[in-house]
Amino acid sequence: MERTGLTAKQSALFYGMFYGTAYECNKGSTEGVNMIYLDNSATTRQADEVTDVMIRTMQEDFGNPSSLHDLGLNAQNIVTGARRTVARSFGGSPEEVFFTSGGTEGDNTVLECVAHARKHQGSRIITTKVEHPAVLEACSRLEKEGFDVVYIGVDSKCRLDMEAFAEALNDDTILVSVMAVNNETGTIMPVRRIAEMSHKKGALFHTDAVQAYGKIPVDQTGADFVTISGHKIHGPKGIGAMYVKKGIHIPPFIVGGGQERGQRSGTENVPGIAGLGRAWELASEELQGIQRGGEDRMRTARERLLSGIRDSIDDILVNSPEDPAEGTSSVLNVSFLGTRGEVILHTLEEDGIYVSTGSACSSNKKGQSHVLGAMGLRPKEIEGALRFSFSRYNTAEEMDIVLDCLKKAVVRFRRLGSFR
Repeated sequence: MERTGLTAKQSALFYGMFYGTAYECNKGSTEGVNMIYLDNSATTRQADEVTDVMIRTMQEDFGNPSSLHDLGLNAQNIVTGARRTVARSFGGSPEEVFFTSGGTEGDNTVLECVAHARKHQGSRIITTKVEHPAVLEACSRLEKEGFDVVYIGVDSKCRLDMEAFAEALNDDTILVSVMAVNNETGTIMPVRRIAEMSHKKGALFHTDAVQAYGKIPVDQTGADFVTISGHKIHGPKGIGAMYVKKGIHIPPFIVGGGQERGQRSGTENVPGIAGLGRAWELASEELQGIQRGGEDRMRTARERLLSGIRDSIDDILVNSPEDPAEGTSSVLNVSFLGTRGEVILHTLEEDGIYVSTGSACSSNKKGQSHVLGAMGLRPKEIEGALRFSFSRYNTAEEMDIVLDCLKKAVVRFRRLGSFR
């Protein structure tokens, strides 16, 4: 549809008018269903329990944690309690946890501060070609300052090239930063092994665990630094945390009043911190239930959708790992060849189904997914890619509705392919 000058959303509406509105795919089957949200890697719906805690904090415990009166003390106690909760999730102590505004701030802090603090020891920083922009952009800036940044590639399932990593790791390496779970494919990186290899060369290791937190354990990464974000686990936006291993000291990235023991200045976001603590408690309960043999609702939904796609839609390319040991149950990335993912996205949106074509944090930038490009996909394969990302609130029954609408949207687009 590029030749018509239509946007992807206008193209989706055009298909609906040409073949009947997309909503007809759900007619008679979605009564009482308002939407099906499958963009949980971008953000999650805040849990009601989290909202309740935050409202109570804002209404009753609104004091500044640095104030000496009772209201300040109450706020400080809330921060202290949440810090203990989050510390347990890292398998660390409260002294190792610092609250931030989210994953981006945490990533920037580690890369910038470690690089400058250790520049007298070396200049090499190793990361991957498929990191979040918060890491890649920080590395790009450090390159301009003279640091030697090496970007390691991946294979067709986004698995890291460990031979290339081992070859790049040398005595000049001061920091390695590798995400725990890729945000576009759900691929689990071997962070424990990477941490051990990094430490043998005297390098510190950081992992962006934003997409891993609450989905797989992050307390066994062996990392010196771990960064997470609240809004990926049904917590609030604008809050995150940074784990810094005891004994490691880096200069603060944000200076001012000396909050967070001088590591991150600025009045603490007490409602957000309370919400993050409660969100982790809920996620932990879910993880423990699965470990005891309970249902993994995300995996059930993912498998139902993937099985249906394989059975009813031809010419597809599954970009996410299918081995449960290699990928999380939270993400499924599929290319529907001969389509434009953005148009299919907006067609599904008309049905109240929300998916994505890739990372929300880079969707406002021109160009195609850097992750899928690094995996070796051709431009047309990237163009037809959709990311379905799941939460504990999704059900297998919803996937039947998604599959019905998805199948019809793909057929519509391919049928009109001659107009392109």
